[in-house]
Amino acid sequence: MADSKAKDDLKKRKTFEAEALPHMDALYRTALRMTKNESDAQDLVQEAYVKAYRFWDKFELGSNCRAWLFKIMTNIFINDYRSKSRSPMSVNVDDVDDNYLYGQLASLGPEDDPEKQFFAKIFDDDVKQAIEELPDDFRLVVVLSFLEGFSYQEIADIADLQLGTVKSRLHRGRKLLQRKLYDYAVRNGFIKEKTK
Repeated sequence: MADSKAKDDLKKRKTFEAEALPHMDALYRTALRMTKNESDAQDLVQEAYVKAYRFWDKFELGSNCRAWLFKIMTNIFINDYRSKSRSPMSVNVDDVDDNYLYGQLASLGPEDDPEKQFFAKIFDDDVKQAIEELPDDFRLVVVLSFLEGFSYQEIADIADLQLGTVKSRLHRGRKLLQRKLYDYAVRNGFIKEKTK
């Protein structure tokens, strides 16, 4: 009996290591964007992995382990870390031109998605800072979409949101980033300054 339990534990550990551990860097990157603090990000990832291991028997082998881990981590963040942090930030993004910055970037080449092209080409401190300054709700969907490449539906599942809410937050997050990154894009020659 004890021998069978030991074999089961070894099998669980090996499958967990093979399926879950390769995603640790991606989870840490996102946790860092969520918490804005290396120590808190490490704690969040560790807590997510502990919880994932504890509930590994609930994971369906062959399904999307990465999305499952992100959902666990996001739930921990929402339930624990965010409740300890400051009150939500109020933003007014209605006065930002939806398409100006990305319209300018689209003229750079025939890419289908100039937004992803932009983020792929540049990801220095200004861009990191702009993403970190987004309000939590917007930052989460932006990071999961732009940096981690999750689909709208995967983001909805991970963040436990309606699909329409994900689309809305991503749209508003884009508008906020446009505002924050406009000067950066002009300064680095990605676009020409808008003449008045």
